[in-house]
Amino acid sequence: MQIKRGFTVSVAALVLAGAATVAAAASAPARTPPAATAPVAGAGPSAAIDPAFCGFDNRLTPPTIREGAAGNTVREAQCLLQLWGFYIGPGIDGAFGPLTTKATKAFQTSRGLTADGIIGPNTWTRLRNG
Repeated sequence: MQIKRGFTVSVAALVLAGAATVAAAASAPARTPPAATAPVAGAGPSAAIDPAFCGFDNRLTPPTIREGAAGNTVREAQCLLQLWGFYIGPGIDGAFGPLTTKATKAFQTSRGLTADGIIGPNTWTRLRNG
């Protein structure tokens, strides 16, 4: 009998403690996450994008691409441009349009490359390695 009663008391104590914790959590002010900061263009890799995600084209040096190109090679370029903090538009869509051209030129300028908006071997090397 003693053991059973002791067990019952322990369970009751746990239930009351749990109820108190729930009540305290409900009355506590809500915590808001810190505000996200926008990456500064050319400052370095953004923590928001995992670099491994950008491996859309597995060739050592992907082909030269320019405005009008489309596909996985463009997706990789867009991902890397975003990784380095350059705005390519609302998302990685695989279409090399005017915003990708603008971001490419800004990236090339920041790395001392000819700012022609074309992603060739030199730009690929800088996109992938900094």
